[in-house]
Amino acid sequence: MLNLVKSNTTLDIIQFIKKTRTTFIVCGFRHFTSASDWHPESSVFPSSSVKRVPRNNVGIFWDLDNKPPKSFPPYDAAIRLKKATEEFGSVKYMIAYANHHAFRYVPPSVRAQRGERKALNELENTGVVKPDEPYKCRVCGRRFYNNEKFINHFKQIHEREQMKRLNQIESARGKRRVNLVAKNSMKMEKFRNAARDILTPKVGYGLMDELKRAGYWVGKVSDKPQAADSALRNHMVDVMDRRMVECIVLVSDDSDFVEILKEARLRCLKTVVVGDSNDGALKRTADAAFSWQEIMMGKAKKEAVSVLGRWKDRDALKRLEWSFDPETERELFCSEVLSEDSDVECLLSGESDASVLKKNDGAWWELESSDAEKP
Repeated sequence: MLNLVKSNTTLDIIQFIKKTRTTFIVCGFRHFTSASDWHPESSVFPSSSVKRVPRNNVGIFWDLDNKPPKSFPPYDAAIRLKKATEEFGSVKYMIAYANHHAFRYVPPSVRAQRGERKALNELENTGVVKPDEPYKCRVCGRRFYNNEKFINHFKQIHEREQMKRLNQIESARGKRRVNLVAKNSMKMEKFRNAARDILTPKVGYGLMDELKRAGYWVGKVSDKPQAADSALRNHMVDVMDRRMVECIVLVSDDSDFVEILKEARLRCLKTVVVGDSNDGALKRTADAAFSWQEIMMGKAKKEAVSVLGRWKDRDALKRLEWSFDPETERELFCSEVLSEDSDVECLLSGESDASVLKKNDGAWWELESSDAEKP
């Protein structure tokens, strides 16, 4: 009797273990899948992951000779242009070309600001005007009530320190150079951020440096006529030949780029133009167009969403359009008819029975009368 009870107890324990193992396997199956099946988009299971829709690659091509950011700061204009373009896809290429004159040129608005600043400095030196808030050094934190003293302090102390750091890095080699760059990177970045607002660029108004800071690749060409247009056009053709983008954004008002836009549309690429000419040939050729004012105000970023929707609808309608091709329709018709009746094949191929042709030589009433007379 005791042995029977022990055996029953042992069987119950074994069955309980089996049930728990099967329950554990079923419940924990999803958690022991391979790491390649797991996606961060899925909340619980890999099967519930949402497939990402691939975005089009976009390239920005900027003709700085024709359309420099005269009325807006270069860095702000470049960043806002990039943000507006991101609505059309993923911005992969940001390219700008200009000659030496474009980088040396100072817009009238910048010259007016510099003239006002110079006149205000003279009033501060004579004591006629005193600023409401002191000028604070963003590197060391010192405060000044005279702008010229503030600039002299920045040049004599912080600019010299920056030059010493750069000279040390240039003279160093190997691991020592890497350590110096890592050690002084924060100080050098802090100086550059402060110098943009304090020091006046020696050449132009800092167009190249500001565009590079915004992430653009800037190419400098010679001062020959149409040198920048030719370089930019060749770069666009090279990008199109390699199929690196699906959308091209051209910043220019120069009508010489009309042919390159037509070529882009023939290659089924979307084209967008940014310029100030309302009735220009570029805007008439492109799929969409915006002005600098719309870019800076953020209006272009909102309108880009509706433009992208129209493009998707147009592509969907093109796929649904029916086009008549005589050769295709003839082949399709012949294949359908021949599959139904083999006798039609002879008629379509031009082969006919000689007896049939002989019977059909006469008029229809003669044929009927002759058939009726036969017994």
